[in-house]
Amino acid sequence: MHLVNESVQAESSIDEKKERPYVSLATLFLAYFQIGLTAFGMAIIQKIKTLVISRHWLSEDEMNDGMAMVQLYPGPLMIDFTAYVGYLLRGIPGAILATTGFVLPSFFLMLGLSALYFAAGSLPWVHPLFLGLEALVVGVIFNVTLDMGGRAIKGRVEAAIALFAFAALIFKFNALVMVLIALALGATFIRPSSGNDKPTTRPKDLHLPSTPVRRWLGIGAATGAILSVAVFAWSLHSDLGNLGLSLFKIGSVAFGNGSTILPLIQSEVVDLHGWLSLNQFADGIALGQITPGPFLITAAFVGYKIGGVAGAALATFAIFSPSFVMTLAFTEVFARVRNITWVRGALAGVLASFVGMLAVVVLQLGDVALTTPAALALAGAAFLTTRIYKLDIIWVFLGGLVLWGGLLAIGLV
Repeated sequence: MHLVNESVQAESSIDEKKERPYVSLATLFLAYFQIGLTAFGMAIIQKIKTLVISRHWLSEDEMNDGMAMVQLYPGPLMIDFTAYVGYLLRGIPGAILATTGFVLPSFFLMLGLSALYFAAGSLPWVHPLFLGLEALVVGVIFNVTLDMGGRAIKGRVEAAIALFAFAALIFKFNALVMVLIALALGATFIRPSSGNDKPTTRPKDLHLPSTPVRRWLGIGAATGAILSVAVFAWSLHSDLGNLGLSLFKIGSVAFGNGSTILPLIQSEVVDLHGWLSLNQFADGIALGQITPGPFLITAAFVGYKIGGVAGAALATFAIFSPSFVMTLAFTEVFARVRNITWVRGALAGVLASFVGMLAVVVLQLGDVALTTPAALALAGAAFLTTRIYKLDIIWVFLGGLVLWGGLLAIGLV
């Protein structure tokens, strides 16, 4: 009977491998390049799942496992989810090409928009136009804050952490230290239920194209490459190098999506170093919203301001690369850590802190952007269309800009 069971399991493993088609690196890159060129906001996740499942690259269970996994460690979810799919399909080369394909369209679009923005910033019509964009950003982020609060604030401990984070950021406490404190508080005091998660078969059934030893050596090499870029940034002893180091730090400790990571970036580039004004930071957020692909491409805007194209490239690499290698490592060990209570508690604590910090971002951006009744009304419209009517972000911004431009043309702003 034991031999029969082993035979059945072996046949099942072979069948699973046959069901998964071979995906060339070129196909993987082009598929994600198309997503990065056409998808906006949270629709990106659904577009990735639809692509991968419809082509039978991975199963729905594997995709759901990936979404659960990328929430357990720092980094922007969409980038990490992309790296996860690429890694399962073609190992580290697949993860690199999938992530690169996803980021490149928005990176080049942001380069062009940043060049136009900083070149035309002195024109008299630019500032009034971007006041409208900033008002839209306030409305959209206010909705994100409420949504995230509803998901993250599940008890008194989470509420206390959120209030602590809010007060800490108001009084200019270091945001990165605040994240680490929230992580420790969550790991110590929050005990979330593990839910009805099914036990996973990973890493046994990963079917990755190399042995575990080779995969870990590859992960080590990727980590070494990223650390070498961080050392290079440190060696510059300049604003550009300091920006790179700041974004490396943020990418190493910040959980969630692009919106949740914004408070940490603002704390570094606006409050601590003064590389951007609050208005410029709000404009960078707006440009990140109206470009497809990952929202945190706003980092390229900041980098371009400080160091041109090279600065944009360094900033983009720095914000995305730390969690990229975490994704590779977590894919290998996910089955062993997914239900550890203190890990889930630490994540809950960090997410609660982001609710408080996002509320500070809304207040600060509102203070500089909502200076007229028209701007306040536009922010309210953005909030209502995203919260009640669930309108896609790109249409909120395009429609809002058309409306704001009309008001400017007839002199009502």
